[in-house]
Amino acid sequence: MEMNARPNRRLRCAIYTRKSSEEGLDMEFNSLDAQREASEAYIASQKSEGWVATRERYDDGGFSGGNLDRPGLKQLLADIDDGLIDVVVVYKIDRLSRSLMDFSKLVEVFDRNGVTFVSVTQSFNTTTSMGRLTLNILLSFAQFEREVIGERIRDKVAASRKRGIWMGGYVPLGYDVQDRKLVVNEAEAAAVRGIFQRFIELGSATVLARELRREGFRNKLGTLIDKGYLYRLLKNRVYRGEAVHKGTAYPGEHDAIIDADLWDRVHAILQESPRKRANNSRAQTPALLKGLIFSENGAAMTPTSTKKGAKLYRYYVSMDVIRNRETGDETAPMRLAAGMVEDAVVTEVRRILQTPEVVTQVLAALKRDRGVASEADAIAALHEFKALWSQLFPAEQARIIQLLVRRVTVTAAGLEVDIRREGIAGVIREMVAPRRLEAAE
Repeated sequence: MEMNARPNRRLRCAIYTRKSSEEGLDMEFNSLDAQREASEAYIASQKSEGWVATRERYDDGGFSGGNLDRPGLKQLLADIDDGLIDVVVVYKIDRLSRSLMDFSKLVEVFDRNGVTFVSVTQSFNTTTSMGRLTLNILLSFAQFEREVIGERIRDKVAASRKRGIWMGGYVPLGYDVQDRKLVVNEAEAAAVRGIFQRFIELGSATVLARELRREGFRNKLGTLIDKGYLYRLLKNRVYRGEAVHKGTAYPGEHDAIIDADLWDRVHAILQESPRKRANNSRAQTPALLKGLIFSENGAAMTPTSTKKGAKLYRYYVSMDVIRNRETGDETAPMRLAAGMVEDAVVTEVRRILQTPEVVTQVLAALKRDRGVASEADAIAALHEFKALWSQLFPAEQARIIQLLVRRVTVTAAGLEVDIRREGIAGVIREMVAPRRLEAAE
């Protein structure tokens, strides 16, 4: 191998080693050690040229060569930019990178800093045009090999899935893994069937998710479930005893948890539009501000609704309008969209609960109750009211508003919300209770 002769100058040689998997790295003499030993021997053979190995180790055990996101490589590039390295030595080219595009980026860094790249088993010099040609040819084959290996793995996965074999990954709730196969966990399977049955009764993933969270129901990883997880569970064809690959289902080796009738009933509901199911849920939901909201002249505003096609529209309408009573020069709205006004009231309640005077009042009340709830839990509940609120059933939300709100008045300028401050401490105690239960589990 030809090198620019610089016998009067010490050439600092950095040895870079890499192994894609972590297998065998705990051995006394592993693959990284073998690469380093061969590189050190090569550097020693070039001692007359002034080559000296640096003490710094640049090892990446368990990192793929398909990208540059490797700690050892990043440190190597940083030291090159700092002018600490003259030669980079590797056992084989693909130890540094298997991607032609990534390697071209590395060569640019080497050239910019006057660094030579050397492969112990593949003799070439990157400072010559022939050396660059050789490098590109070798890298092209390295990248080709990586892509062929990827294709083989994908083909093997596809063939295995078609035969119904479980190929690893996240274990679904309701199953355990034994001898690399899915085996039914009877306790979890009963819970999964219960979720399917309960969804048929409620017809709403949002309501069911809130119910399960309040009951402390957790997934396989021990985390409280949310609506997204619930949808994934209800649509997971593993529960039908199937293996799915790229959208196509094949008979699986494992036993089914959900029978065809229960699956079809759930998916008949899921095929309805989310808006239609939400409207069905709202139709059974009590009006949040019933008996609390009044017009500026004192007339009660009653909840009403109208249906257009499959969509339900809810309103609060003044009794003056319903009974055709004269309202004089009334300028305040006499008819309001229910969702809009309810959201506005909840937002105002949340704002009031976070004011310093209310926080002080609540803490004083809880202190009188002798430790029913800690100050930390109470403050957290006041500041996380939005998240806690979203976990309540609609009926419970309506009850909480009845406890917190004395009166809502609709004026020309907007809404005036009169809070029952004496009821705040009791509500916070109720909302803290599930948090304390969850922490104790």
